[in-house]
Amino acid sequence: MKPVSADDVNTLRRFNRYFTRRIGALDDHYLGQDRPLGEARLLFEIGAGTSLRELRSRLTLDAGYVSRMVRALETQGLVRVRVHPGDSRSRVVEPTPAGQAALTEQNRRADDLAAGLLAGLDDTRRGELTAALDTARRLLRLAAITVEAVDGASPDARACLAEYAADIDERFPEGFDPAALVQPHEVSGDAGAFLVAYEEGRAVGCGALRRLEPGVGEIRHVWVHPAARRLGLARRLLDGLEQQAAVRHLTVVRLDTHAVLKEARAMYRACGYAEIPRYDDNPYAGHWFEKRLSPPGPDAPGPRPAEA
Repeated sequence: MKPVSADDVNTLRRFNRYFTRRIGALDDHYLGQDRPLGEARLLFEIGAGTSLRELRSRLTLDAGYVSRMVRALETQGLVRVRVHPGDSRSRVVEPTPAGQAALTEQNRRADDLAAGLLAGLDDTRRGELTAALDTARRLLRLAAITVEAVDGASPDARACLAEYAADIDERFPEGFDPAALVQPHEVSGDAGAFLVAYEEGRAVGCGALRRLEPGVGEIRHVWVHPAARRLGLARRLLDGLEQQAAVRHLTVVRLDTHAVLKEARAMYRACGYAEIPRYDDNPYAGHWFEKRLSPPGPDAPGPRPAEA
């Protein structure tokens, strides 16, 4: 992957500066209310009530910082904190009646601000802007996702495979037997690789590579959580598996897919895979594909060590 250009970096930073100024993110009285953007966002995320643990996880913020903002909202009489009824070690934060009223007003003002920004455009340009914002959000989500090589027996690997199995069990007319999943030793170390995609610390996708014979590898179980689909993550996982194959000196990768997975077949063809005759005895396969890989460059790293 090419290094990020200075022009691209400057373009993103320039947009950030303009947009944060335009919406008043730097104002201590965001939307004309008596709280800065951080506290206003926290009140929005609290909504009807949530745990402090969930807040920290969702916003990926330091526990101490979240606690200080919650205390500030408590001081304003907008939220209260209590012990979770089902877990004495957990605390729940919920809005007071004053907090609910403040949130309603905050949402109204935020809607008015957004409408005011869009009002200066005609329908065509407004559509262009909202489509561009949707694209920007999708690409920024994809950019923030990390793909890591993990041991095939790791909890994240097995959890992803369990979700994959449950997903396709619903989609395949004949169901799916989890016994057909790859075994940890097939996708670990020199034998292969297992990739897991993480979004804000949560596993949202996976893919496996195993060696079939000298020079030939097989890609298995490329899966993306429903909440992370239509971002381009499946292609990114596929590319990562091809890189893992190349550094293992595999010159050909194969894969198969079920007849009902039309979107998977379209993706494989778009990524340079050619359909071939059956090469395995997988009872769930209806189509078989193959792709020849370019050898890695002289500076390419070896197989990445899996994380425990």
